[in-house]
Amino acid sequence: MFKLVHQRLFHISVSLLLFPSSPLLFASLACPMASSTVNRWLRPEVYPLFAAVGTAVGICVMQLMRNITTNPDVRVLKENRTAGVLDNHAEGEKYAEHGLRKYVRNKAPQIMPSVNGFFSKPN
Repeated sequence: MFKLVHQRLFHISVSLLLFPSSPLLFASLACPMASSTVNRWLRPEVYPLFAAVGTAVGICVMQLMRNITTNPDVRVLKENRTAGVLDNHAEGEKYAEHGLRKYVRNKAPQIMPSVNGFFSKPN
């Protein structure tokens, strides 16, 4: 009995640290059947999956926020939408030529040129 209570408290504390507002946590507190779901998904083997999916979601959110806030073709306010298509080539070029593109422009299109050269040259 003590081991079961200790194990459940451990999973709840881990859940609170990783996902403070997780619905699974509240479900596990409310009914004991949900505890198996928490035990199934909150294992150390699943942490890399959470990290990969979290990184992908973060990249998507960053790109969406960039488009909403800085893209000259996106108009959120109704007053700006009534303007129609604008000839704002300078603003569009400023959006398209962002810092990453300027940095990569003069770089070689290879990630590891020495490794690629080693395997592609028949010496």
